Amino acid sequence: MSGKLRVVGLGPGEPSGLTREAEAALAEAEMLYGYGPYLARVAEKPGQRRHASDNREEGARARAALDAATAGASVTLVSGGDPGVFAMAAAVCEQIESGPESWRSLDVAVIPGVSAMLAVAARAGAPLGNDFCAISLSDNLKPWTVVERRLAAAAEAGFVIALYNPISRARPWQLGAAFAILSRLLPTTTPVVFGRGVGRAGERLVVTSLEQAATEPADMASLIIVGSMETRIVSRAGRDPLVYTPRSVEEARR
Repeated sequence: MSGKLRVVGLGPGEPSGLTREAEAALAEAEMLYGYGPYLARVAEKPGQRRHASDNREEGARARAALDAATAGASVTLVSGGDPGVFAMAAAVCEQIESGPESWRSLDVAVIPGVSAMLAVAARAGAPLGNDFCAISLSDNLKPWTVVERRLAAAAEAGFVIALYNPISRARPWQLGAAFAILSRLLPTTTPVVFGRGVGRAGERLVVTSLEQAATEPADMASLIIVGSMETRIVSRAGRDPLVYTPRSVEEARR
């Protein structure tokens, strides 16, 4: 079996955000698979075959890529940000676990990328400077009650929280519900960072407070970072503020 599968993170947006390892995997691939808008971000190469699919077809996309690699092709499956963060790497592993034995024999590698939470954090300063977690607000693959419990636990434990998949046309209420949970457990002055399309043309970054967060617009291209009780905002004359979470924690604040 000479085929191989590379699951590649495209980073937050512009090609400059790609790692060299990701660039090499994209260049050597005979076949590319991915969600249509992600594939559109990859420069076309003569002879490469592209297979675009819809956003909610992760399982089918992974199976098709595995089949192509099993047949001997050099396959790259692209994913936005980092493929291991709410993305295609887990979908591929899931299919390998339940699929034919031939998939377990494949040369499969996951190539990391810059995740949305890291890109937004870098633009804002260093809000992830201390312990943090990431929570997806989508209830497509888990019950909303699980999301509620995880939000409350993370806030009570003092984690900075990166919120993925915050809102969509099918889920217009969940971001507000998440802020309501967090507002019961955190000070209303807690810094909140909204990043949309960071790393792409027209990117938007807004720093606000938990008290005002529900009034900020957001969509599926947004990544939201909710600070902890340690997170601070450093105002700077003529420049954007810096949001950071100190690396040390004073027990007296608890």
